[in-house]
Amino acid sequence: MDLLAVFSQTLQVTLPVFAMVFLGILFKRIGWIDAHFISTASALVFRATMPTLIFLSIVRADLDVALQPGLIVYFLGFSVLSFFLAWGWAIWRCPFADRGVFAQGAFRGNCGIVGLALAASQYGDYGLSLGSILAGGIIIVYNVLAAIILAYYSANARSGLGSILKHVARNPLILSVLLAIPFAYFQVPLPVWLMTSGDYFGAMSLPLALVCIGGTLSFSSVKQSSGPALDASLWKIVWVPLLGVLGAYALGYRGRELGMLFLFLGTPGAAASFVMAKAVNANAKLAANIIVITTFASLFTLSAGVFILTIAGWI
Repeated sequence: MDLLAVFSQTLQVTLPVFAMVFLGILFKRIGWIDAHFISTASALVFRATMPTLIFLSIVRADLDVALQPGLIVYFLGFSVLSFFLAWGWAIWRCPFADRGVFAQGAFRGNCGIVGLALAASQYGDYGLSLGSILAGGIIIVYNVLAAIILAYYSANARSGLGSILKHVARNPLILSVLLAIPFAYFQVPLPVWLMTSGDYFGAMSLPLALVCIGGTLSFSSVKQSSGPALDASLWKIVWVPLLGVLGAYALGYRGRELGMLFLFLGTPGAAASFVMAKAVNANAKLAANIIVITTFASLFTLSAGVFILTIAGWI
């Protein structure tokens, strides 16, 4: 096997995604985007363009191929398991007040943006279709478990747990998945002009969201990172994907399915982790540091993982 060709193919998957992130860093530095732009653009992506992209990708999907109950159950089940493993580690290694933020940062990934972008880069329409379904399911799991762990360790969050769960039920990404599946299953035709307009609108999602992620990152946070932040980051981008892939391989998953699992499990920390930590007056700095470290480091861990799995013939 030509190692150089495999390495080049690996970079073709990860570099386009992270190039957008680094463009966001550059644009913020030179003043082309600011905090107001990032806030507005992120809201547009979350409420409109990303749900449109997810809806159309599922509507076009062959559910016999993209809807894989076994793979979905494994992904969601392992994500729950990784949450409890991270929580147990936090109990052993972290101060009481930081355990919720640590556990959340160690298991919660940016599947809705980075994971979906990587899946599309690696597997095209198949990656978008299956990835949209995986993202819709994991968003529920992430938000519910994060709400529970933050509520457990923060008195401020206990009264707001019901409110957080209501937000989960109204999440536009989840709603877009639930709405799209009947259209795909019953093959409901949509007007060509509507699909084309939706394509134009949804195509903004991934590059705009990735640029916004870059605009929120800061190298200074990496320099000031604490031990718990580095520890949680290792969990998120090394131990969770490693254990998840080994478990899936033992169960017989290979090829595109195993590749999708790795890309989603290996995603960097989700920006929503910082938002939720700040909302309950938890250690928001720790949450931010985890996001920054995992975002920068995952360029290398994801590239290395795809390279190794390809060389091994697993994907």
